[in-house]
Amino acid sequence: MTVTAMSDQDFGLLRNWVYEQAGISMSPAKKPLVMSRLQKRLMHFGLDSFGDYYRLIIDAREQQEAQIALDLLTTNETYFFREPKHFDFMRERAVPERRPGASYRVWSAACSSGEEPWSIAMTLAPLLGENGWEMLASDISTRVLARAQTAHYAMERAEHIPRPLLTRYCLRGVRAQEGTFRVMPELRRRVKFLQVNLIAPLPEVGVFDLIFLRNVLIYFDMETKTKVVRQLCAALRPGGYFFCGHSESLHGMNLPLTTIHPAIYQRQ
Repeated sequence: MTVTAMSDQDFGLLRNWVYEQAGISMSPAKKPLVMSRLQKRLMHFGLDSFGDYYRLIIDAREQQEAQIALDLLTTNETYFFREPKHFDFMRERAVPERRPGASYRVWSAACSSGEEPWSIAMTLAPLLGENGWEMLASDISTRVLARAQTAHYAMERAEHIPRPLLTRYCLRGVRAQEGTFRVMPELRRRVKFLQVNLIAPLPEVGVFDLIFLRNVLIYFDMETKTKVVRQLCAALRPGGYFFCGHSESLHGMNLPLTTIHPAIYQRQ
């Protein structure tokens, strides 16, 4: 079957729906991306238009399909050890400042397919060893969370992992799994995965020493950005560090954070 092109009206309906569900603002330039990501779902249901698909996903009986649509429209590209200066800062300053005897807790608040939390875990493990540390990794997308939890990737994804860490903390696939690798069980046991919508009230997850929210704020308007970061600050202990993407800024948000380095902030 042939799916008709997306009208501006249908794009407006879907754009508003994504904003209501996830707080993500999509410019008109995103219309081709929305079309390409949803086209297979229209074909799956035998629908002729994106307006028909919109009416499907707002039907209270179609919550599963609404989650699939949200997953498709909110998943972004990531890779291991993205923005390496953040990991240098962890090793050289943040982790050495830890409170003696206290458990060290880190939250990857938009973990996507898992490359970020596993990079954090590979950084923490040599520094903290068997001492008490744990991680929370969350995302709005159940699809990418399921992939992240497997900790299983194509070998090409290992390009940015430092060789000593790849050797120490990853298992190379053999036979049917050749060409892939998987993060070691000793790290997988340290990370808890949880679906979290950052624009909704946050679940009770405790207090963290480090919070990563990188390359997500660029998709929010100022009001949503401020709301999201303020909520996360409430889960960051005084003296803890907040990381955002290098292309992002917290300027003008009136937050209890002090700039330490570009894209690194400390809770007052």
